[in-house]
Amino acid sequence: MAGVRAGADVVRGMYGRRLDRIDKGAGDFATAADVAAEQAILGVIRAARPDDAVLGEEGGQQGAADAVRQWLVDPLCGTLNYAVGSMLVAVNVALRDGAAAVADPFGGEVFFTDGKSAWVRQDGADDAPLEPSSACRLVDVNLDPPFPSAPAFRAVDLLAHAGFGAHFRPRVVSSTLALAWVAAGRRAAYVTDGGDLSGSVHFAAGIVLCRAAGCVVTGIDGVPIGEGGRGLVAAADAETHRLLMSMMRGANQGPSPQEF
Repeated sequence: MAGVRAGADVVRGMYGRRLDRIDKGAGDFATAADVAAEQAILGVIRAARPDDAVLGEEGGQQGAADAVRQWLVDPLCGTLNYAVGSMLVAVNVALRDGAAAVADPFGGEVFFTDGKSAWVRQDGADDAPLEPSSACRLVDVNLDPPFPSAPAFRAVDLLAHAGFGAHFRPRVVSSTLALAWVAAGRRAAYVTDGGDLSGSVHFAAGIVLCRAAGCVVTGIDGVPIGEGGRGLVAAADAETHRLLMSMMRGANQGPSPQEF
């Protein structure tokens, strides 16, 4: 909790400045805010757990390879949003196979879990349990390239499926903040392509949060995350997950809306 709050303070404090971009290739980049936020998070972890290992988005692997505990840190998820003045970003910290937290620097919320239950904390308010719900019908879909599962699956094809518009409304948020919103009942689901995301600094905290809140979490092929599954489908409930998987398997040639 202290780590993500420290990172969020940095992200919020540097917002609106003209920041140099650090090119990572293929259109990806970091900013000085990414680096400074990661250093703030590392400072908190090092002070409390000096022998732990850390895998950071900017600093890479640090600490002993055989350390008992490893932290996964994404100091600024949604760098492109942040660089153009959008506040839809998150700060993610996860303990591999353990607790996790996702901070919304501008909303003032921290979504967190001990790996078994999940809550949201906002300054001045009591912690509230996260309660997933598909009632809003909003589904966040990651449309950013690359598309490693194409042509078998492309997220844009899901949006064009005949049944999608009958049940859901699409949204696009380039941040794992979307996963926190699924856990909190503010989104019905989140879908992204990719490889095994269980150890990704971008997604680890959100995956743990959704699981602890009771969401249905699998790869885009229905295989459990971390067991060979590709990409990620996090749904508020089993029915929402079933509908999305049916649409994804059928692509644009799937059944009509009346068949769902």
